[in-house]
Amino acid sequence: MGRKNRKTSRLLSAALLSAGLLTLAACSSEVRVRGNLPDPEDIAAINPGIDTRRDVAAKLGTPSALSTFESNIWYYIGSREQQGVSFTLPEEIERSVLMVTFDPQGLVETTELRTLEDGQEIEVVERETPTEGRELTLIEQIFGNVGQSLGNRAVNTGL
Repeated sequence: MGRKNRKTSRLLSAALLSAGLLTLAACSSEVRVRGNLPDPEDIAAINPGIDTRRDVAAKLGTPSALSTFESNIWYYIGSREQQGVSFTLPEEIERSVLMVTFDPQGLVETTELRTLEDGQEIEVVERETPTEGRELTLIEQIFGNVGQSLGNRAVNTGL
């Protein structure tokens, strides 16, 4: 009887130890990198007036985005997030937006780096935009087009 109790006790201890280790592993923080976070040394290696678009792409990679209204601006956007416990929201610990501006000849004109500290909180507006027309009931939505679709077929087929 003593052997059985020792064996059961050892199995129970091993199971509890395994469960404890799994619990600790689940609580470890996880760091995620999103986008393109160029190294500061690579950014410093960009020479305005000397480097071309091709040089910048070779040093930093493909830009995250191109300017919509001005084709001479490249954006390198990236962030680093850390998530503590698995059920909590991640916390952004680093963000960078590098803007590289080119002159008409394709040479680097300026570089500007914005970080998380440069960001601003934007207040979300809660109001709704009014729309024209009226709201249809479920029945009107389901049966509203029945007569119209049959009438359109008659016109299209020449009947």
